[in-house]
Amino acid sequence: MSKKDLKFNSKTIHGGQHPDKAYGAVMPPIYQTSTYAQTTPGGHQGFEYSRSANPTRTALENALASIENGVYGLAFASGLSAMDAVIKLLNPGDEVVSTNDLYGGSYRLFKQIFEKYGITFHFVGMQSIDAIAEKINNNTKLIWVETPTNPMMNVIDVKAVSSLAKKHNLLLAVDNTFATPYLQRPLDLGADIVMHSATKYLGGHSDVVVGALVVKDKELADKLYFIQNASGAVCGPMDSFLTLRGIKTLHVRMQRHCENGKAIAEYLVNHPKIEKVYWPGFETHPNHDVAKNQMDDFGGMISFITKGSNYDEAIKIVERLQVFTLAESLGGVESLAGHPASMTHASIPKEEREKSGVVDALIRLSVGIEDADDLIADLEQAIG
Repeated sequence: MSKKDLKFNSKTIHGGQHPDKAYGAVMPPIYQTSTYAQTTPGGHQGFEYSRSANPTRTALENALASIENGVYGLAFASGLSAMDAVIKLLNPGDEVVSTNDLYGGSYRLFKQIFEKYGITFHFVGMQSIDAIAEKINNNTKLIWVETPTNPMMNVIDVKAVSSLAKKHNLLLAVDNTFATPYLQRPLDLGADIVMHSATKYLGGHSDVVVGALVVKDKELADKLYFIQNASGAVCGPMDSFLTLRGIKTLHVRMQRHCENGKAIAEYLVNHPKIEKVYWPGFETHPNHDVAKNQMDDFGGMISFITKGSNYDEAIKIVERLQVFTLAESLGGVESLAGHPASMTHASIPKEEREKSGVVDALIRLSVGIEDADDLIADLEQAIG
């Protein structure tokens, strides 16, 4: 049986992986080396300098490609450095249509770094395909999608956006960090590039910062490999090893994240002090039908607002939490709570934040894999 034919749960463990050539190690060793001996100039065993390639990173890149049903994987020093490589495919004068409800660091990279080099970014609500189409012109080269979005949990129809991108000969990149390939596989839905902050669910243990890209097309992969090597924002062998180890339990962790996420979402939506809960699993979610078709479950990310949308009350809640940890990031085994307006999305101007629903009273939860009853009890005492 070919490893390409494995089902997802097996791919996380075996996909793209082989025992180490030297001694048959089941887990790829941490090749903590910067350079490699050559028998003659250019005479090496596939590796010459670890910025260009490292055996541990290569093992991770092969695993990334496998779980996303891609062909080529690239691992970076962070999710933002992976995004940076994608935007470096463009030239001054090019334009990008992006989700308006996206991670604050992504917005900062687009607006404060790349706009000054002559690349224009248009931010639109992507629940409407017509709204995306209106922003496309002769200079448009890329559509950037995040789904579910951070932190409003909006779901974007990747198949529909892919059809639009192909019609106009545009690249489509999808940030799949929140869903992971356990829940959705954008390349299968027509995307050209999948991006991950592998720091989050792929690593899964809040002990690493890594980014990832996966593509199918060799020409596109070659361009990205060139940028990866030329710019040098690669992850080291230890980070590669930890992320690869995390991927091997992705399926069992995600199953529990989804189970707990559902329990927490249902608890919150029935709480008398909670005004609004954002979670794609609700039938009342604006794009629930898309989520149902596009995703295999609904994930462990939830946002909510208290009655009256009170900022002070939101701050008190996150300060009172004891099992949930108030911290940046998401996707670890431990449950985290965040206040997007002052933490993850602080780099987006308040006026722009609020256009997409990121009000000052919004709380975001990354539901971990603890006992759901303990998490509910913690929310109960924090909300009061």
